[in-house]
Amino acid sequence: MPVFLHRLPIFAFALLLAVLGGCKLRESNVERGPRDQILHRGMGPEVADLDPHLATGANDHTVLSALFEGLVAEDPRTLEPVPGVAERWTISPDGLTYTFFLRPQARWSNGEPLTSRDFIESWKRVLTPSLASDNANLMYGVEGAEAYHKRRLASFSEVGFTALDKNTLRIQLAHPTPFFLSLLQHWVWWPVHLPTIASQGSIEERGNRWAKPGVLVGNGPFVLKEWRTGQRMIVEKSPTYWDAAAVRLKAIYFYPMEDVNAEERAFRSGQLHLTESLPVSKIDAYRATTPDVLRIDPYLATYFYRVNVTRPFLNVTKVRRALSLAVDRTAIVDRILRAGQRVALGFTPPGTGGYTPPSGVSHDPVAARALLAEAGYPAGQGAPTIDMLFNSTENHRAIAEAIQEMWRRELGVDVRLSNMEGKSVLDARRTGSYQLLRSSWIGDYADPMSFLTIWRGDSGNNYTGWSNPTYDQLLFQAARTTQTEERFRLMQKAESLLLAEAPLIPIYTYTHVFLVHPSVRGWYPTLLDHHPYKHVWIEAAAPKN
Repeated sequence: MPVFLHRLPIFAFALLLAVLGGCKLRESNVERGPRDQILHRGMGPEVADLDPHLATGANDHTVLSALFEGLVAEDPRTLEPVPGVAERWTISPDGLTYTFFLRPQARWSNGEPLTSRDFIESWKRVLTPSLASDNANLMYGVEGAEAYHKRRLASFSEVGFTALDKNTLRIQLAHPTPFFLSLLQHWVWWPVHLPTIASQGSIEERGNRWAKPGVLVGNGPFVLKEWRTGQRMIVEKSPTYWDAAAVRLKAIYFYPMEDVNAEERAFRSGQLHLTESLPVSKIDAYRATTPDVLRIDPYLATYFYRVNVTRPFLNVTKVRRALSLAVDRTAIVDRILRAGQRVALGFTPPGTGGYTPPSGVSHDPVAARALLAEAGYPAGQGAPTIDMLFNSTENHRAIAEAIQEMWRRELGVDVRLSNMEGKSVLDARRTGSYQLLRSSWIGDYADPMSFLTIWRGDSGNNYTGWSNPTYDQLLFQAARTTQTEERFRLMQKAESLLLAEAPLIPIYTYTHVFLVHPSVRGWYPTLLDHHPYKHVWIEAAAPKN
């Protein structure tokens, strides 16, 4: 996209996008059809980590879900919990004790039996403080897990994990968790082959290079055969997977592509069966010319900017609230994105598990200017230039440039845009080397807790420097409340506090906009955008009349 676009006001920028989007697409080669049950998939940014205990991104899950499987799996249409490594389970009447019965035929990809001890030792690794697993807090509902992770409990034997025999394990919860089975579908709960990790270094420290072709041992329907950084990853069907007979794909080729235009071109040239995303400038053209390959699916996710509250200027609540109030989210959704996205009035998407978030976000430039003046920066006088970091895609740049113009026009605040490839952005996020950071959060399970817990002061996914004991206490109470109405009331109170202190600037709730060849079957619209590969296959499209 031409560099001069950053100077255009939003309505002019949107008009230009509409003109580009109206251009007729060149000849498409997507009719090349199936490739002998080998799926070719664009995956967005490069995978950051194939260690399920350290992975944090949705694109990591894109590959990890082919290589590993947990106690419970996902129904391909509804994502409801279904038997995975565990062929069945029981739940005590008080909802605190879960007993899982593993499949005797479950195997690692090296042929070794998969046992209950493998799961428990894997979970011990997650909760070992030196590993610094970002998602360890997803185990805090287990009796003693949080205390062990925070070094308040010395012995792991006091955590609520018990191997009753080699194929039976018990999990004891600290309090009832209605969504616990869905929580077990998160990759942090998946087992890892500890002898393999130990052969490459410490099992309790970051930096172990075990997750690579020829070394990685998993237990999923596929095995890792190739990983050429920046080029492609290949997984092939695993002969040791317990349900190998049900897996139709022979292999999956994953292509990291941060340039959404390049990804779209690869689809049109017949190199990909499906893309991870689509340039906003091409949506209207696909609607008009080839709507059969355009997919706009619901998506339980929020697009937002993290604010590093430890930085001068941004450490003032009134400044952060002013920045949020000056964003015209409706213009972004209606004029730039144009694919069913909704303005974010809070952080949690409306309707998540039946929850209604508070409307703590609005567009009010007058109030924004007043707050900025109260903070000591009338009309932006004296305000420093702030840096906005985003990973390199046309879509992220389009939104960043629109917000840059809004803040300049409404507040007199200058923004310097900075884009990096995905791994560098993740490094900046982890180290706090940013001021404003484009981010997204996809629900790990369909409950508002999946969104709100990331802002706890002890969360490994917070990254903003913000914490509030009252917020943490409200979520603590909500997690221990079984009455739905009261539980939601506590979470709404917590979310209102979060939005008032503004360590984040919500922009919109997602839809997933992508391209998929008609020959790809079993790729159902799901709220979490999960697609269990064992249920996916390629079938020749019916001939056209």
